[in-house]
Amino acid sequence: MLQTELGTYEPEESDRPPSVYGLDGAIVVELRGDMDLVAYQRTVSLMDAAASGSEPLVVVDLSRVTFFDCSGISLLMRTRRRVRGRGGHLRVVCTDPLTLRMLRITRLTSALSPAPSLGAALRGPFDET
Repeated sequence: MLQTELGTYEPEESDRPPSVYGLDGAIVVELRGDMDLVAYQRTVSLMDAAASGSEPLVVVDLSRVTFFDCSGISLLMRTRRRVRGRGGHLRVVCTDPLTLRMLRITRLTSALSPAPSLGAALRGPFDET
């Protein structure tokens, strides 16, 4: 929690639950704050539910993620496997240079298809690997 000048508390970004909503035939999951082991444990059941939905496209928006480690990669790959298992596609919205670097180093850029915006993620092209 962060204390403001007036003495009230506002939840930190990582204390807020992910937003999940449908948009243009896709399900969008907006993750926030740190994407670490604790966040993985709090988010995995939500991501599993999103991945098992009927929408052909699942978009994971990392625009509000402030820290991303191997737990985040594990969560994305788990979600991708589940979405692909039902014939769907996963796209990731990401512009953070460090997160994009991690995806390049782990050679997951083509599998996760990072897009610079939600609009770009919704338009495709969709991964076929």
